[in-house]
Amino acid sequence: MATLSLVCVPFAGAGAAFFRSWRAPAAPDIDLVPVRLPGRERLIEEEPLRSIPDVVRRVLPEVLESTAGTPVALFGHSSGGALAHALAHAMAARTGTEVVRLFVSGAHGPGSRRARRATGLPDEQFLERVQEFAGARHPALDNPQMRELILPTLRADVEMYEDYHPDPDTVLPVPVTALRGRDDDCVSAAEAQEWSKTTGLGFEYVELPGGHMYLNDAVPDLLRVIRASTADAPVRGSGDGRHRSFDGREDA
Repeated sequence: MATLSLVCVPFAGAGAAFFRSWRAPAAPDIDLVPVRLPGRERLIEEEPLRSIPDVVRRVLPEVLESTAGTPVALFGHSSGGALAHALAHAMAARTGTEVVRLFVSGAHGPGSRRARRATGLPDEQFLERVQEFAGARHPALDNPQMRELILPTLRADVEMYEDYHPDPDTVLPVPVTALRGRDDDCVSAAEAQEWSKTTGLGFEYVELPGGHMYLNDAVPDLLRVIRASTADAPVRGSGDGRHRSFDGREDA
């Protein structure tokens, strides 16, 4: 029986199916709850949303229904980290919902956003800028038919990420873990650790082997971190800001 619901937020251009391979290694103690966003997969006929507040209003009822009765953690990678952060705020404000931790992965803290934007650029320049930010280009974008299908959703996702500016004085009443691939060329350790300023509870920073998309090859290590970090209920003010490597070593 699951003892934790893990709400998984896809990164720009991706969907809930990205997390399908996580189900087996997460079981039986973690119940995966992938967030289904408009404009992709079974919601392909819906217009993709361009603001994080609009997305939170759209997905929150389904997420609350899917996580009822169990403690909740949220995970978001890259641009998905911003949406996971906003969704954590919304869930933590609900009476009867126990949000135990937010995991933000491969993501700049809200205070260290990129100076250059991709939103509004012509198609090819937009894709080049997104490739620069993500460190890779999906092969499907080189197929004209697939590109036509993917591009509107990718543009909407990038726009809502680039326009997300949470109030720096409103801290999250939930502990935060920032994760990063040790060789990530897109997000520095200092930028990832900016997430420490978003929480009124504990913070930890964890590095795992790999680059920006380390999670493609590190699901067991990632789930190990999630299990260890949610094993005990948080206590207000208890976070020590510790740093951990994937094998559990801690640094002062």
